[in-house]
Order: sequence, then structure tokens, then C-alpha cells
Amino acid sequence: SVRQGLHSWPPPITQRTQPLRCLVRVMGLREDLKHSLKFFSTETSGVQSIPEFVAGALVDEVQIGDFNSVRGAELKKDWIKFFEDHPQHLEWYSLQSNDSHHFFKATIKTLRQRFNQTEGVHIIQRMNGCEWNNETGEINGFNLYSYDGEDLLALDLQTLTWITPKPQAVLTKLRWDAQKTRLELNKNFLGYRCPEFLKEYLQYGRSFLQTAVLPSVSLLQKTPSSPISCHATGFYPDRGLMFWRKDGEEIHEGVDPGEILPNNDGTFQLSVDLKLSSVTPEDWQRYDCVFQLSGVNEDIITKLDKTAIRTNWKKPTDMGTFIAAAVIVLAFTIITPVTFLTYINKKCEKSKV
Repeated sequence: SVRQGLHSWPPPITQRTQPLRCLVRVMGLREDLKHSLKFFSTETSGVQSIPEFVAGALVDEVQIGDFNSVRGAELKKDWIKFFEDHPQHLEWYSLQSNDSHHFFKATIKTLRQRFNQTEGVHIIQRMNGCEWNNETGEINGFNLYSYDGEDLLALDLQTLTWITPKPQAVLTKLRWDAQKTRLELNKNFLGYRCPEFLKEYLQYGRSFLQTAVLPSVSLLQKTPSSPISCHATGFYPDRGLMFWRKDGEEIHEGVDPGEILPNNDGTFQLSVDLKLSSVTPEDWQRYDCVFQLSGVNEDIITKLDKTAIRTNWKKPTDMGTFIAAAVIVLAFTIITPVTFLTYINKKCEKSKV
């Protein structure tokens, strides 16, 4: 499936580009106006069972294809024709991947020395790319590195300098800061070439990139005293928004919002909980749950209704009845043998007489 994840990848760098949805709503921005092209690259040392280098590209979180140091490039089905018509793109990806493979190998060796580490298993990862707002024209580029699962370096495109939270990476930062030609290449790619690629991909993929899939929405509850969870699953793309309302107004008190999570089929799920302690029985009818999907005009509204709540909870067996039954059974198991022995003893005494 075109929406499957990068199956051979180690976990990618933590993505800090996810918009703050509450802030987006307050500011009145439409999330569907922002598009992204992201490149992920991972180099692993000390593991023989997987390729040393893997990389991939995603448009609006939809995978185009991937590359690894063993088999080379592999395109997703929906993108094969584009790269057949634009072979220079595939050539560029292959060249960049090979160059990154050698660069990452050398960087891991340097970082092992900086961090005073043995050979062992080490991973360096990069996420770079761009975001483009098709209404304002605003472009934001990013280039982030992590090492062994922790933030390492990030490029500040305003000052064209590298930023690091790690003292061990300061020497690498200074060395990269001094590579002015490389910095200019980064600026040019992230600010100009990457957005051009993104616009081409959006134009080509408009038939499947912008196909919205609506979810099924349910009200779930573990026990009668648990929060009620409004759960949406099966939506695409991952630009869904869900919140609780009272009398038509969004509420935050007593509400615990969840994160968008992936399903195995490439769709997504999202939940938001409402604590019942803040809701009186007579006020239930005033509450509803709203799901909004980017690119879809109509909301999915689910009323807070006791009869619609799904739960696996079952009323426990009455303990008093259970204990009484247990006592009766236990008494029977004791009394019956005693009665039987008494009967036998009487029979024996009569026979003696």
C-alpha cells in the first residue's frame, strides 16, 4: 500500500514539526493549506542483519519510495509512472543516498570518538525537507540529526549555523559551521529545490494524495465510572481533529485529548476522553463529540447518549449470593461424609446386638 510506513526503518527522529492543533484553531488557520516533503535517512553500524543505510521520502506523510544500501531504490506503485517520466529525479535520489551513506559512515566514526564509545551498535539519523503553505506561499525548511536516539544537531536557516544540545558535538558543529559551501547548498535545497519537488509531487499525486477517508466514530467506556472516550478510527490523511462541545461550544475542562495514531492498514485513529465527574446526568444531552477531517467540509457529530456507549464491562456477580452458595456447598461436602459414617456406625452397633 502506498500509505505503508518505511518497513525496514529503525524508529525515525522525533518529529517536532507536528502543528499545535489547538493553536491552529485559535488562529483560524486551515491545516490543509500546509504540505510537506520529508526525507529520512538512517545509518546503522554494528548490526549485520539489516542494511547499513536506509532512506525514504514522504509527501504529506505518504511514502514515495525507499532506498537501502543492499538493493538500491524501490518505488511505491502510485509513483512508478512519475519517475519513469522524470528519470532525473530517481537519479538524484540514488546519488544523494549513496553520498549520504558514505558521509554517515564517516560521521559515526567521528561521533564514537567524540562520545568516547566502543564500536558496538550506533545509529545516526537525519530528517530534512520543507513545508509549503499553498495560500500564503510561506516555505519552512528543516534539517535535523539524531545520534543513538537523541537530538544531535539542527540547522538554523536564519543564521546558517548548526545548533546542538550535546557538548560532545560542539566540535562537529564548529566544523560544519565552517563549511560555507555546504551551508549554501543546504539553504538552496531546502528553500528552493525542495519546494519545487513538493509542488511537482502534489500536482502528480492530486488524485490519491488528497483522497479523504472518513472514520467510524464510537463512544467507548471501560466501567460506569470511567471517562467516556470518543474514538474515531479508519480516517485518512492524518489531519483529523476531535473535541468535545457543550451547548455547541468547545470545552477543555474535564477533557483529555489523545494523539493521532497509525492503524495497520495505513489509516489513522484518534480519541478524546470526557470525564463524567464534570457532567451531571441531566446535562448529558447538552454534550456532543465533533470530528473534523482536513479537506472535508462536514463534521461528524456524535451526541453523548448512554444507549450509544459501547463497553466490555459486565456487572460482577453478587458476592453475598456467591459466599452463601459456597458455604452451602462446603457444608454439604462436610456433612454428607459425617452422616454416612454415623449411619455405618449405627448399623454396626445393631449387628453386634
